[in-house]
Amino acid sequence: MKKSIRIAALVAAATLAAGALVAPTANAATKVKAAIAYDIGGRGDKSFNDSAAAGLDRAKKTLGATVKEVTVTQGTDSEREDKLRLLAKAGYNPIVAVGFLYAGPLKKVATEFPKIQFAIVDDSSVALPNVSSLVFAEEQGSYLAGVAAALASVTGEIGYIGGVRIPLLQKFEAGFVAGVKATDKNATVDVKYVTEPPDFGGFNDPAKAKVIANGMIDKGIDVIYSAAGGSGAGNFAAAVDSAKYGNKVWTIGVDSDQYLTASAAEQKNMLTSMLKRVDNAVYDVLAAASAGKKVNDALGGGAFGRTYGLKLGGVGVSYSGGYINKYKSKIDAAAKAITAGKIKVPTTPAK
Repeated sequence: MKKSIRIAALVAAATLAAGALVAPTANAATKVKAAIAYDIGGRGDKSFNDSAAAGLDRAKKTLGATVKEVTVTQGTDSEREDKLRLLAKAGYNPIVAVGFLYAGPLKKVATEFPKIQFAIVDDSSVALPNVSSLVFAEEQGSYLAGVAAALASVTGEIGYIGGVRIPLLQKFEAGFVAGVKATDKNATVDVKYVTEPPDFGGFNDPAKAKVIANGMIDKGIDVIYSAAGGSGAGNFAAAVDSAKYGNKVWTIGVDSDQYLTASAAEQKNMLTSMLKRVDNAVYDVLAAASAGKKVNDALGGGAFGRTYGLKLGGVGVSYSGGYINKYKSKIDAAAKAITAGKIKVPTTPAK
């Protein structure tokens, strides 16, 4: 029996090392006592945090992991630091921090608890041996969303609403605009952000996002991609209101397949969602821990973790609703060209 368990664990570890998004079952690995620290909005935001939660749920089911979930409410560095420190003191290992805003607090706490493995989503600035950075090629998935947007648009006028104007969200912008332009060189993309740093409230302000979306619709824009966390609900609501007056406006969701959690009225306008598989990344961390390993590919600058792009199935677009099924061949062709290196997707907006 011991020999069979050891063989299963070795097979699981080898699979993880190869970069596959699969892991051992609970019977073949050590059960872990893990924790996840969400940012504002937490589980139930129907976007970024929910994607992370899905990975946690999968680990609970397939790995038998014991998990603890916490969410910040004030959004200060001190609150994030306190949350992480309490989890570490309680012996949770690994601990996953969801969002780049945890970077500063995480560096402090991870230094204090070198024997605990941490992971952070969307940041690779914490160069510590016990921290795994989980980063994504958002520009690649957004490029595919841009292809779909250009093909679906009747007016050739398209919009992008970002949560906060930061480099991370500008990766979404850059990829999306590139995909639109590569598909329809005459199309235009109107770019707006809900807030400017240091105000990070743009990730949870649907009312303001709705005002922005309405302004775009008034200008004739008929496809709007919102990469703004909880604020994206404002974009969806604006499209629903527009439909009441016979004006069709397509929306594009982000992170999760937002069609699955949208209302019936919102679903009628939801062209697609740019999928950012935070769930796979979170699951990988817990699966690696259960196999006695950690996700630690070299990322450069002393940081370790993993980059999730098209090759790893880390980003993509959803086909829920069937609205972009007719564009699938062109979207697949773009994805193939990106993975083959024939298309270099920009990560910063053109000046």
